[in-house]
Amino acid sequence: MSDTPSGIRALLVDDDPIGAELTVAILREVDPRLVIEVAGDGEEALRMLRARAGDGTDASLPQVVFLDLNMPRLDGHDVLRDIRATPALAAIRVVIFTNSDRPSDVAESLRLGAEAHVAKPVSVEALVARLRGLAHLWHPPSPSL
Repeated sequence: MSDTPSGIRALLVDDDPIGAELTVAILREVDPRLVIEVAGDGEEALRMLRARAGDGTDASLPQVVFLDLNMPRLDGHDVLRDIRATPALAAIRVVIFTNSDRPSDVAESLRLGAEAHVAKPVSVEALVARLRGLAHLWHPPSPSL
């Protein structure tokens, strides 16, 4: 998946509008090239992803999905499971971005194919630092010289 002319496509899936707004601001601080769309829950996210995958190209698919775990109707692990089971979506990088740091949630996220499980720390500074350390996940590989 390549960058759009204006940046790196990202989808944030979070059912908390205020938390999502804060997360978007933090992600843009971490990487101003991110072009972030927001889905309010797992069902909306999968509808968006499937609709974009349906055209047969990855031109409009996000390069990275930041996925909350604790959402109504369809939780983050269910969304991740569906992404990994859908061939047109399976290559999308998924970062679990949640309040949970329970070892069982972390293990399940990684077992299902998430690239990382980020428990939201108390401070914004700590969160920015953690996300900067993961930015390589949504950056395309550098061409060889």
